[in-house]
Amino acid sequence: MTAPLIDPFARAITYLRVSVTDRCDFRCVYCMAENMTFLPKKELLTLEELDRLCSTFVGLGVEKLRITGGEPLVRRDIMTFFHGMSRHLDSGALKELTLTTNGSQLERFAKALHAAGVRRVNVSLDTLDEDKFARVTRWGRLPQVLRGLDAAQAAGLQVKLNAVALKGFNEDELFTLAEFCAERGMDLTWIEVMPMGDLGNEDRIGQYWSLRDLRAQLAERYTLIDLAERTGGPARYVQVQETGQKIGFITPLTHNFCESCNRVRVTCTGEIYMCLGQEDVADLRAPLRAHPGDDGPLEDAIRAAIAMKPKGHDFDYSRQRADGQVTRHMSHTGG
Repeated sequence: MTAPLIDPFARAITYLRVSVTDRCDFRCVYCMAENMTFLPKKELLTLEELDRLCSTFVGLGVEKLRITGGEPLVRRDIMTFFHGMSRHLDSGALKELTLTTNGSQLERFAKALHAAGVRRVNVSLDTLDEDKFARVTRWGRLPQVLRGLDAAQAAGLQVKLNAVALKGFNEDELFTLAEFCAERGMDLTWIEVMPMGDLGNEDRIGQYWSLRDLRAQLAERYTLIDLAERTGGPARYVQVQETGQKIGFITPLTHNFCESCNRVRVTCTGEIYMCLGQEDVADLRAPLRAHPGDDGPLEDAIRAAIAMKPKGHDFDYSRQRADGQVTRHMSHTGG
């Protein structure tokens, strides 16, 4: 058997998040600059290269593959890649194939995604207010996303909403979002805003809404039951006794979740980031392209990268500044 991927802190790496494009049809304020300069096509991994890269990771023990972006569904012919990955689901080597999306293209692709073996999707949605949605996404249209949610559920996909907790923006929608998800049988995960990208006009400290405070507000109305359940990611879940729904909390600032980290991220250019909150990076594109008929050098490069995986990130707002900030935008690493 091929030796599994084990990092220096004895954590098995079984979860890979792969960005298939840096492009997106939205410009969310915490993810992208309004006027982004996108990469030339030749720098991006082709769909065939993405298939080979992901297949190599599956051969090394990765069991969960999440496709991200940018917006993954704006990549031309992306369903070719999803159908290719479905062979690993059929073999049993891959336990789950899923994606994170802004929902804008789900109306078009939900049925095809289900046919390719996708059973769960995460949809980023921070507000149900159409004007606020347009403001936070800059280019987005809420009705298009809501139709996408309907199409996903109609196709048999389980939908989870991811909402970034933004102080002064969606605090007043805490219960609205919870009730929206409960009525539709969707789970909901709240995420603390992370200090990523050139801050520019975006004040990360001003945006930061602690999930400790958010949870305390939820507990004033609902009975929250802590769950031991994990889905392979950093979220910690509660069950709402009154509705039966699950609500998750991703808390890189108020509760560092690094001790159980089992994942790495690969960008659309073949860079592997061993930690979302560190600048450590290795190049997988070079061995991928230099040895088209031999996966050995690529496998060696993957193992060398995992051997450099740090213990955790350094995100910290406690001193009223964005300590641990990384310079790249979230869209570069993959959502």
